Amino acid sequence: MAGAARRRDGQIAQERMLEEAMTAIAEDGLAALTMSKLADRLGTSGGHILYYYGSKDRLLLEALRWSEEQLAAERAALLRRRVTAARKLELFLELYLPRGPRDPRWTLWIELWARTPSNEDLRTAQEEIDAGWHADLGALLAKGVEQGRFAPTDTAARASELLALLDGLSTRVVLGQRDADRARALERARSAAALLVEHR
Repeated sequence: MAGAARRRDGQIAQERMLEEAMTAIAEDGLAALTMSKLADRLGTSGGHILYYYGSKDRLLLEALRWSEEQLAAERAALLRRRVTAARKLELFLELYLPRGPRDPRWTLWIELWARTPSNEDLRTAQEEIDAGWHADLGALLAKGVEQGRFAPTDTAARASELLALLDGLSTRVVLGQRDADRARALERARSAAALLVEHR
């Protein structure tokens, strides 16, 4: 029983580190996040964080995984909602896009994308996370076709196209490019979705 309690305490400690890392990124940006600064925020030592994660890169990867797990749960809840297929698609777009230029999840994505060609762990993690989004969007579109709400189409291909578009829009929002705030990005995503997925 004591061993189980220690494991639980360790899990809580790790989740607290990941949550605090995401908060720090949102407040100060990724470049300002160091292990020592994160340790100060947590009231612990850099060595304690390294005990769990081994390196800053590993911490960032696990923070991204943790954040994406929260969104995966939200997507699952979204797919279960009793709303029209068109409304589900709109809610999916809203969930995918960043909240704004300081969105920590998207800040992490952009940073880690640049490192994936030379890092097998990062590449594998990216593929797994992307596969979850693709599968859920494909299922949403397929259900809409089945219900007669969307015209018959290659739902897997449409999902890939929409996600690629959303990635581009999201990157522009996070980089703070002109005319690329969340509201405009969402408007463009809706327009593109309407062109790619014919409603009935």
